[in-house]
Amino acid sequence: MRDKTASSFPFFDAENPAVETLTRRAALARALALPVYAALPAALVGCSKGPKCDDTSGLSPDDAKIRTEVAAYVEVTTDPTKHCADCIQFVSAGKDACGSCKVVKGPINPGGSCKLFQKKT
Repeated sequence: MRDKTASSFPFFDAENPAVETLTRRAALARALALPVYAALPAALVGCSKGPKCDDTSGLSPDDAKIRTEVAAYVEVTTDPTKHCADCIQFVSAGKDACGSCKVVKGPINPGGSCKLFQKKT
């Protein structure tokens, strides 16, 4: 049986010597690292590839409805073979910039896609 000291406490079962003990130092290190790990996904979102082209504030309600419901435009494609940059309707505005579309109104992400996709030949 382990000696119970003030600097450590049983992690699961004090009677089982195979169970690891968690020291105060390790517990404090884990507690201090938790906010870093919690903030990491939010920080990585800013590092994602491509521009953010989801500002539709300049569209009329009808145009916004066509964009989202009829064309089903998405900012990031779920089909790697259907990127707006590879569509004949896409008009590029340069590298890492929102383009436009001949059919769907509003800013268009080159990495996005919609139901109206037609591959460039």
